[in-house]
Amino acid sequence: MNEQTTMKPYVIGLDLGGTNSVFGIVDSRGEIKATTAIKTGGYETADAYVDACVEALQPIIEQVGGIETIKAMGIGAPNGNYYSGTIEFAPNLPWAHNGVVPLAQMFSDRLNGIPVALTNDANAAAIGEMVYGVARGMKNFIVITLGTGVGSGIVVNGQLLYGHDGFAGELGHVTMVRGEEGRVCGCGRKGCLECYCSATGVARTAREMLSKTTRPSLLRDMNPEDITSLDVSIAAEKGDELAKEIYEFTGKMLGEACADFAAFSSPEAFIFFGGMVKAGELIMKPIRDSYEAHVLKIFKNKAKFLVSGLDGASAAVLGASAVGWEIQ
Repeated sequence: MNEQTTMKPYVIGLDLGGTNSVFGIVDSRGEIKATTAIKTGGYETADAYVDACVEALQPIIEQVGGIETIKAMGIGAPNGNYYSGTIEFAPNLPWAHNGVVPLAQMFSDRLNGIPVALTNDANAAAIGEMVYGVARGMKNFIVITLGTGVGSGIVVNGQLLYGHDGFAGELGHVTMVRGEEGRVCGCGRKGCLECYCSATGVARTAREMLSKTTRPSLLRDMNPEDITSLDVSIAAEKGDELAKEIYEFTGKMLGEACADFAAFSSPEAFIFFGGMVKAGELIMKPIRDSYEAHVLKIFKNKAKFLVSGLDGASAAVLGASAVGWEIQ
């Protein structure tokens, strides 16, 4: 441990999700010493959001000895650009979907000038998985996050894939359904994987299936607009056939997508992360079956399909903190 780390033994990690923003103050061993969180939405401007974040951070910064103990900050955010420290046209962030937000600089300005680095939220999760989770020892894998949207972090030869502009790996926005029948995505395109295989996509599939059939379902007891992916999971676990079909449809599409993804990076594993994976085999079995049915023969029976062993928020916070530790 160098002198600088001894003097400033902590970094701040921020998992900036579509619903919640979770902060952790992390030491060099990867131990989260203090946490806090705020809702991500409800702010008209990025300035208002950052002000609320800094206010929430103050108590836990004081808890570890003040800003003088903080070496840096790392952020995992939707549409985060590692090269520029900006969030660019993030469809699920009301204060960032219409332009470019220099978020890393904004946090640095409000936190006594500490260095701040930012990467895509799914990339942060991949780093957390590689350092602390089931991807330890792996050099080629893809993390797919199934939450409000569908994100991905791609690791090739032990390094995160950023591409020339910092935005490589937007696998949630590959087109799965072409033509007018494709669902409109928050990114403005139609038929994206995210429209079907995110938590909101599962809820949308439920509403569509309920409207097209009179078959009995536990989901009919709910207001269709109130249905969530968790409701579908609970109904499926109770044996609801329609709910099972919703997960079968979702898993089949994810498996087809993974079969295509294998063609460009031949990953050792696909690691699934996020609230939706709590459905367990309801989602994982159709993913595996569909993958093997569609993947190129040279890739058959090679990739592992794993569920993250880390708590969702912790993995992303730790991944974001790792970005902070890398700042020179």
